[in-house]
Amino acid sequence: MFAKPQSEHQWIEQILGEWEFDHDCKMPDGSSTTTHGKMSCRSLGGMWVICESGGESAEGEPWSSIMTLGFDTADGHYVGAFVGSMMSNIWPYEGCLDESGKKLLLSSRGPAFDGAGKANYRDTIHILDKDTWMMTSELQDENGQWVEFMSGKHTRC
Repeated sequence: MFAKPQSEHQWIEQILGEWEFDHDCKMPDGSSTTTHGKMSCRSLGGMWVICESGGESAEGEPWSSIMTLGFDTADGHYVGAFVGSMMSNIWPYEGCLDESGKKLLLSSRGPAFDGAGKANYRDTIHILDKDTWMMTSELQDENGQWVEFMSGKHTRC
């Protein structure tokens, strides 16, 4: 019942701490925005990382979100979820590290941008150094290609 943190849990702990970020978003319709915000990431018993973010939209609306990340030792992959005050759905995550060991690839499925059904998404956490990491979000198009629509640089406060 009481699992012990593994090396995979330690990998996620690289994002513990206080961060500032700028997220540049380019939507499929061609519109683009930049959002500035802050993120606070804490450990939940060494097994989970809980990240709470907040900021203001380009239209001046406040928003907040929570992201959880962990590693399922029984299934052998990273898991988590993302929820935000600006949406009504939950984004369940399942993922793995890339070959370099510097990127965590997190797959999810959620509402398509055009409102017609569901689509495949991928968020990537790329550790650049102990004080900087990138988060990118991609949508899989009808040809199976991944199209980036958000990129955010996180800098330790």
